[in-house]
Amino acid sequence: MTDVTTPIRHIVFDIGKVLIHYDPHIPFSRLIPDEAERNAFFATVCTHEWNLEQDRGRSWAEAEDLLIAQHPEQEANIRAFRTHWGEMVPHAYEESVVLLEGLVAKGYDVTMLTNFAEDTFAEARARFAFLNLPRGVTVSGEKRQIKPDLEIYETHQAAFDLEPAATLFIDDSLANVEGARAAGWQAVQFIDGRTLKADLIKLGLPV
Repeated sequence: MTDVTTPIRHIVFDIGKVLIHYDPHIPFSRLIPDEAERNAFFATVCTHEWNLEQDRGRSWAEAEDLLIAQHPEQEANIRAFRTHWGEMVPHAYEESVVLLEGLVAKGYDVTMLTNFAEDTFAEARARFAFLNLPRGVTVSGEKRQIKPDLEIYETHQAAFDLEPAATLFIDDSLANVEGARAAGWQAVQFIDGRTLKADLIKLGLPV
């Protein structure tokens, strides 16, 4: 955990796997029932790296066309990734949401910084009302920048007038946590709601 050097005045939440659950296996357990086949599909076709480019701003149409040209036999499954995206985010992490709501209620400056495609983020925001509570959000797909690249932290910092040393970032990805620290922010890696609450208390935040 980052040592406290400056009192925290700004708190920045990641979203996926911090506030809402994300698992592409949920719909694909039905679409590709064989586990080995399904794992191979995610390892070689709809990979994490492929999906990350949508978070960087690539359109789904372009992304699908690219993969279908390479894997024409998988066209139905490739298109199913976007079609069934809603099933991949089935619920919020209630403990995390309570912490976010509490920080907002206590008057802390809370914002969000997320790797998310522009259209799927709009869907998530419509489904999960608490995503409208923070002061604002930087969405990678809108900015065409992505964590853990330094520029997206700088974009967020400038947009919301954050003092880097007084900013705490919360993300499940260690690489993204390290990216925030490289930007001069304090940061903690999200494990679960209970651990996050303990981390916030250690950092002097009354939750």
